[in-house]
Amino acid sequence: MQCIRKVTDSIYWVGGSDRRLALFENIFPISRGVSYNAYVVLDDKTALMDTADYSVGRQFMENVAGALNGRTLDYLVVDHMEPDHCAWIKELKTCYPDMKIVGNAKTFQMIDQFFTLDLADEDKVVVKENDTLELGRHTLTFVMAPMVHWPEAMVSYESTEKILFSADAFGSFGALDGRIFDDELHFERDWMDDARRYYTNIVGKYGMQVQALLKKAAGLDIRMICPLHGPIWRSSLNVLLEKYDKWSRYEAEEKGVLIIYGSMYGHTEGVAQALSVKLAEAGVKEMAVYDVSNTHMSQLIAEAFRYSHIVLACPTYNGGIYPPMDALLHDMKALNMSNKVFGVIENGTWAPASGRLMTAVLETLKGCSVLDTKVTVKSDLKQDKEADLDALCQAIAASM
Repeated sequence: MQCIRKVTDSIYWVGGSDRRLALFENIFPISRGVSYNAYVVLDDKTALMDTADYSVGRQFMENVAGALNGRTLDYLVVDHMEPDHCAWIKELKTCYPDMKIVGNAKTFQMIDQFFTLDLADEDKVVVKENDTLELGRHTLTFVMAPMVHWPEAMVSYESTEKILFSADAFGSFGALDGRIFDDELHFERDWMDDARRYYTNIVGKYGMQVQALLKKAAGLDIRMICPLHGPIWRSSLNVLLEKYDKWSRYEAEEKGVLIIYGSMYGHTEGVAQALSVKLAEAGVKEMAVYDVSNTHMSQLIAEAFRYSHIVLACPTYNGGIYPPMDALLHDMKALNMSNKVFGVIENGTWAPASGRLMTAVLETLKGCSVLDTKVTVKSDLKQDKEADLDALCQAIAASM
């Protein structure tokens, strides 16, 4: 049975949602599932904007046929070649043999890599920056968005209805439940955390490229944004655009403190908890505390993007950094974590070294600084170390 919704009188959402998948990209937990959005444009010519993941294939193909309502499909526009959006290219070509595939040169290179498809020249429409495709009343203009977040990525702007089909930009984790528009949802309450976690982990490395896309988008009259994941934006576009601008500039959303600790037997945890109490007493209102060992990396990364100040506390392990904390530092560096103030707490029963090693990594991060007031604990927090913890608390408060 088809499950489609009108985006406008002539554009239909034909995607699907997967609530069975536990890990997006087999990495990121998605307790609320994920949507795979695609859109059909009906005009003198018909166009499908991207396909979907194999997991929602039956629903997707029924939706496309339902939206076409007996018409053929003239064009498939491939804005993004990641398999969760392109899995049905071959089947669509079988169902609609006269369908032309629209993409840039890198798109077709990837199609050849993913599929065995003998496409003739007349099956392809190769586009570049600002090329257009006339469908009748609707005109698509193609804007290249390389490395947001794959090299072939592009977005498509429909000028009549002022809609940006934004590929993986402006998306979110979370399955859709029939409500596909931002003004049908409590986005700040129910979706913002998933949108932040999606951006920071999937796109976060490419802030410079996102800034380039935002500058291009600023030159377009956009009434609606239709991403490939998550809700369609038709009401509060400024909320989303402001968040993307801030995230892609690596600017903190909250002037506050994020404490992430690793602890083998609870001693380092106790130091982190003691610091949180001191910070609260010092008037810090925005604060979060996480255990690096039982909080998923994607959540920690999202929170690290969110807060201005980050304290990392962990024991020395095999002469190095406690492995879960080491993995977090690696992820921070890989995702271009920038413009943060860090505090460091180390523990070690006989040879504390984790603080020095963590600092060495943090000092390589762009625009980041490490407070001089490192706290070193040997096994458990004793009274003679309270002054060091107080000094770290005061340094954090002063830097805020």
